[in-house]
Amino acid sequence: MSSADLQPAPGETAPQQGADWGDHAQWDWRGHGCHWRRLGPPDGPALVLLHGFGAASGHWRHNAGPLAAAGWCVYGLDLIGFGASSQPGLDRHQALDNRLWSRQVQAFLAEVVQAPAVLVGHSLGGLVALTCSVYAPQWVRAVVAAPLPDPSLLMAGRRQPRRPPWRRRLKRGVIHLLLRLLPLELVVPLLAHSPLLDLGIQSAYHHPVIGDQELRRLIARPARRPGAVRALRAMSIGMALRPYQATAVALLQRLGRPTLLVWGGQDRLVPLEVSQQCLRLRHDLDLQVIPSCGHCPHDETPDAFHGAVLRWLECLETG
Repeated sequence: MSSADLQPAPGETAPQQGADWGDHAQWDWRGHGCHWRRLGPPDGPALVLLHGFGAASGHWRHNAGPLAAAGWCVYGLDLIGFGASSQPGLDRHQALDNRLWSRQVQAFLAEVVQAPAVLVGHSLGGLVALTCSVYAPQWVRAVVAAPLPDPSLLMAGRRQPRRPPWRRRLKRGVIHLLLRLLPLELVVPLLAHSPLLDLGIQSAYHHPVIGDQELRRLIARPARRPGAVRALRAMSIGMALRPYQATAVALLQRLGRPTLLVWGGQDRLVPLEVSQQCLRLRHDLDLQVIPSCGHCPHDETPDAFHGAVLRWLECLETG
């Protein structure tokens, strides 16, 4: 399938902002339907936006327009299990974790973008961007992670004895059992339709966002789809059982692309202290802290966010 078959017709009237930004299209990969969008000059350098957990490409509603106006051809991709992309269940042949998502991004760059790109990821998207840059460095020019979450970063520096095979099998069995027994079929629809969702969203922000109906819709809509529960169970098991080589600690040690970390100074979900652990692991990382901002700097303080990203990218180009 050619790039021309995949890309939408040039849209001069494509929305420049809001959750519906850009020209939308569908791309099939390994039997999965993947939703993506594009905004900006088609001949501009490629920049791919990767959303965080529970979100979708619409979460870049305040950033795509300014990045496109700066000359970048901006792509947004819904990772498998999220947004309007396929929501698969458990598969013993492929775990739904950051390795699969990074392969999805690599294929997207090869088949749709057809050029190396800067990867800009929010939270889980930042981990996916990092993973892709390590597994497929030929397709990645630079990485922006805003921020970079991974429980492994909290354990970095502590000696972890290698568990014997029986303990690893026991851990796998216990995690599978617990996550299969959790009544997600009741919990997820309840959260998606109740005010509890607003409280969950607010926990990711420093300033009040309750009442932002567009934000609520872009989080709630995928959670109400029929495959949401099976996908959540599959990714929970997949992320919990990742090998050490797929954790942020191991990936940072193999990183070979320029990387910028962007952190909200008041991030309660991934505290600022985690950024310092990243810097201890890799002294060549760049860090930009945005004060008075929570876990979603791109959405809560968009001008400061894409301003910092564009300045950093400009320095890379001229450096």
